Amino acid sequence: MTQIRQTPAALAGSAAVFPPEEFRARAAALQDRIRREGADALLLTGPENVFWTAGRQTAGYFAFQALLMPAEGEPVLLVRQLEETGARADAWFADIRTWQDGTDPAAALAELVRGQGVQRLAVERTGWFVSPDMMARIEAALSGVSLCDGSGWTESLRAVKSPRELAALRLAAGYAEAGMKAAIETCRAGASENDVAAEMMSAAISAGSEAMAMEPLVSSGPRSGIPHATWRRRRLEAGDGVFLELAASHDRYHAALMRSVWIGTPPETAQRMMDTSLRALDAALAAMRPGAPCSAPHEAAQREIDAAGFTAAFRKRAGYSMGAAFAPDWGEGAILSLFTGVDTPLAPGMVFHLPITLRDYGRFTVGVSETVILTETGAEPLSSLPRRSPFAETRQERTRR
Repeated sequence: MTQIRQTPAALAGSAAVFPPEEFRARAAALQDRIRREGADALLLTGPENVFWTAGRQTAGYFAFQALLMPAEGEPVLLVRQLEETGARADAWFADIRTWQDGTDPAAALAELVRGQGVQRLAVERTGWFVSPDMMARIEAALSGVSLCDGSGWTESLRAVKSPRELAALRLAAGYAEAGMKAAIETCRAGASENDVAAEMMSAAISAGSEAMAMEPLVSSGPRSGIPHATWRRRRLEAGDGVFLELAASHDRYHAALMRSVWIGTPPETAQRMMDTSLRALDAALAAMRPGAPCSAPHEAAQREIDAAGFTAAFRKRAGYSMGAAFAPDWGEGAILSLFTGVDTPLAPGMVFHLPITLRDYGRFTVGVSETVILTETGAEPLSSLPRRSPFAETRQERTRR
């Protein structure tokens, strides 16, 4: 049998999620920032920033990768040799270097930086996947090169999404809604948390979702009162609250959705908390206008929660930015939060997830959320799913029939 080996030229950009002009525009904006800061180049290591700039996506970012963006010209990507084929298929540019297992990637990086004639290098210091040990090795290998902090330069450009990014987010929101509908339908006495999670993920993936940057959250009964609890085979019982949250993905862009279900009639306190969550979300959405500070939606929600007497049940931000994501987080909370003291103005094209949850810790959680696009006139929710589960008070009765 004749074996045909695909050439790098044929691979180039064949798996890119956007056309080259999208990435070239991003590179130009980032290079403008690099020049304004007086650096020769910016070193990126975070998978989201590498993806946003280069188009590169992989599950293998646990191995060192780095993107060198010069102040002028095209970027250079350094990856583990095993990742070269995928990198060439993703990237919009041709210069991709590799390091081999058993060698020191810090040394390969230093060779690359010096070969580009970089004298002043801005380094992203907030990437999660460069250990203190690795950073120390990089700094030692780059002895003689002036290093400065380039953290946040790329994130500031990622906050406002392009039309292509918004289109991907809308598709992701549809996948998340399909998953949530299936999860709600599965919530009944006798079903297990695993049953609910399986139906949720199956429906979202069947609708189109790719790998999710964080596992869905499915918890019931007293465990639903534990933040970020996941399914653990527990059987749902009459009188249980069920907490459901997931984010689905299209071309790595994530949209999230949260709902609550009660098996039977909720206790009076839980019902009041749910009513408060709904009012707080409405208030937050109404406060989202271009030019308003990111603190405004949070403070609007907090006023509703405080007025209902549930201040202690809500000890967190009202929302966070959404966009391109890799594990372990589906959000862009490190870019922007909707929280007190965040005075960054809201702008059209920003995307946020607003999870309004009220908890009786260790007993139950109720809540509701929307992922929204900020438009010229306000917040546009990306889901049409009813915010109050139509099944919340009928599941026990349906099970008895």
